Amino acid sequence: MTRKQRRLTLIAGGLAVLGTALGLVLFAMRDTIVFFRSPADIAAMNIPPGTRLRLGGLVKEGSVARPGGQTVHFVVTDGAGDIAVRYTGLLPDLFREGQGVVTEGVLAPDGSFAADSVLAKHDENYMPREVADALKEKGLWQHAEGADAAPVTQ
Repeated sequence: MTRKQRRLTLIAGGLAVLGTALGLVLFAMRDTIVFFRSPADIAAMNIPPGTRLRLGGLVKEGSVARPGGQTVHFVVTDGAGDIAVRYTGLLPDLFREGQGVVTEGVLAPDGSFAADSVLAKHDENYMPREVADALKEKGLWQHAEGADAAPVTQ
């Protein structure tokens, strides 16, 4: 075997090892990858119950209910669709109706969303990029003068 052949064999072997390692990492992460969806996306895609995902949009006005304890029920909307959310735990201080929110959890068999974490925006000029992009597509979000983004009130 010539020196050039040994070098090519070594490079090919290294690429094979790297490819195998990458495949194993992606296989191990398949259950931890969480995709962002808006309420309209979830309705249109017919996502099966038990699927883990991120749901983002605006907290619908008049939808927040606290039946007791730390459980909170609210509705997330993107203007084209609504999904009822159930969350047990402490909510962020800035969580309120009409504000942007991203929740992470699983879709329940009844079509509601069982959240295990809730993220709220941190000031009046911030909206998570995924939520802002989804709301812009629906025409519910526009750029405001001197701010990163601002909601369109209806």
